[in-house]
Amino acid sequence: MTFRLANSDDMPVLLELLDMLFAIETDFTFDAEAAQRGFELMLQDSERSAIWLAEDEGRIVGMCTGQITISTAIGARSIWVEDVIVRPEYRGQGLMPLLLGELEKWGRERGVKRLQNLCDLHNAPALSFYAKRSQQTELICFIKLLD
Repeated sequence: MTFRLANSDDMPVLLELLDMLFAIETDFTFDAEAAQRGFELMLQDSERSAIWLAEDEGRIVGMCTGQITISTAIGARSIWVEDVIVRPEYRGQGLMPLLLGELEKWGRERGVKRLQNLCDLHNAPALSFYAKRSQQTELICFIKLLD
């Protein structure tokens, strides 16, 4: 298993993995065009955004995305972890913590002091994963789409 940053050639598999994630996270509806625009923006801003991939013998089997933001609560840079997904047949093999570890290392190199993420209330595998790692939520997220 190898881990690497995504590039524009990976777009088809990025879209496939995000579609797989949104099938679990019912708060979101997959829109391939919007997702591609988002991934393109992330790939163009490689100092503040990262898309880490897990690759098994040439096949992309997992993805973790993050974007650097500023936290006034801690007075430092923070990574907003947005999309973490591992193909079902690769789950339970420790890939999620490894992907998040790559994102964490990338962030530390950029002065990041905290990782934060959202998880859909219907995403049972992710909720279980984070609970096992003593991560607790104290927040409620409200979203307003702007035209």
